[in-house]
Amino acid sequence: MTSLPAGRLSRARRQGSGVQSVDQDGGQGNGRVRLPVPPGLSAPLGCDAVGLPARHGFRMMAHLSRPGCVFADADWWWWIVPAESDLGLVWPQPARYVPGAYVPATRPRLIHSPEGGAPYTPPIPLYLMVCRVAGTAPAWSTVPRQGS
Repeated sequence: MTSLPAGRLSRARRQGSGVQSVDQDGGQGNGRVRLPVPPGLSAPLGCDAVGLPARHGFRMMAHLSRPGCVFADADWWWWIVPAESDLGLVWPQPARYVPGAYVPATRPRLIHSPEGGAPYTPPIPLYLMVCRVAGTAPAWSTVPRQGS
């Protein structure tokens, strides 16, 4: 069972089944590609991505106990998280939160695949590490965002 409301779960499931390959623009335009879920992994909750400048990548990996799929290029590292992992959270700079896992079209490559059957990095530990890197206190809200 999940704690997502029915409408959000439906949207997450619809989005999750299509994250299988890198598609140029992925229907999003703006020179973006969709990070792929490697074969054999299931993404029933959909996928979003959290990115940090590459200079923070190794530090983040060293402190995360269960990283999921991690992609990297020369400038950015990207962690796959369940869809809507931004609900109630403000991901601090320099992090980038990207719905649908559509990232700039620099073609990041998979550098870490999880041992389990899901591609996700748990979002709360990732968020706490991002806050630490950013030098900000974690803050979240239980107030749903408008239009949800």
